Amino acid sequence: MTAYAVGHLRHVNMGPGIVQYLEGIDATLAPFGGSFLIHGGRPEVLEGDWRGDLIVIAFPDMASARAWYASPAYQAILACRTENAVGEVLLVEGVDPEHKATDVLSPPRAA
Repeated sequence: MTAYAVGHLRHVNMGPGIVQYLEGIDATLAPFGGSFLIHGGRPEVLEGDWRGDLIVIAFPDMASARAWYASPAYQAILACRTENAVGEVLLVEGVDPEHKATDVLSPPRAA
């Protein structure tokens, strides 16, 4: 099942640290099959109050997403982001193409 790394960065200091992070992140994704789906595009806000940037990176599965985040290559540049940006980052598993909204009302099906 596809998994996603999602970042909501509300404040980013666009200085040398973030530049170093941006210059290094692509190389950290490749070994784990990661690719950007959304990277800071300006949203059209339809409801609520949205501030900041949204980043979504797809991985083949949750194991790959976890391995990317824990990898020495990513950990080597992580402080460049955390010291220069405020926000949340999370990993979340996607759903299969047949998923319906009401599926969340039932217990998970056995594999």
